[in-house]
Amino acid sequence: MKLATALTERADLQRKMAELGNRLNQNAMVQEGEEPAEAPEELMAELDRVVGRMEELIARINLTNSSTVCGGKSITELLAHRDCLKSRIQVMRDFLDSASNRVRRTTHSEIRIKSTVPVSEIQKEVDALSKELRECDERIQELNWITELC
Repeated sequence: MKLATALTERADLQRKMAELGNRLNQNAMVQEGEEPAEAPEELMAELDRVVGRMEELIARINLTNSSTVCGGKSITELLAHRDCLKSRIQVMRDFLDSASNRVRRTTHSEIRIKSTVPVSEIQKEVDALSKELRECDERIQELNWITELC
């Protein structure tokens, strides 16, 4: 099984777990004399099977990610780098939004507000980080499709 297939199955299992949780909650209580629409015992048994499969997949995905190396970095390291790039880019974009806001003055006697940083230079840095993020994500996606799951 390819790593990408395992990741897709993991996402499906996560959705299934959420669905089972909702179904369990909907069948947690009934009016006296009524029966639940679904048997909670059967739903819990299915949840146990889904959780067991999820645990197996997560362990294998993590082992694969830590043992697969590309360009001197494991997939785990690439994922950490990608996540940190995303966070940094978001903070920088929020900062640029604040630094780019223009304060309208209605009279010349009002206090002038100006940016504390060179917005265009920082925007170029954000653009470069965004390109690095795209390339990193593409490398991870490629590895997901060619790597066999441990």
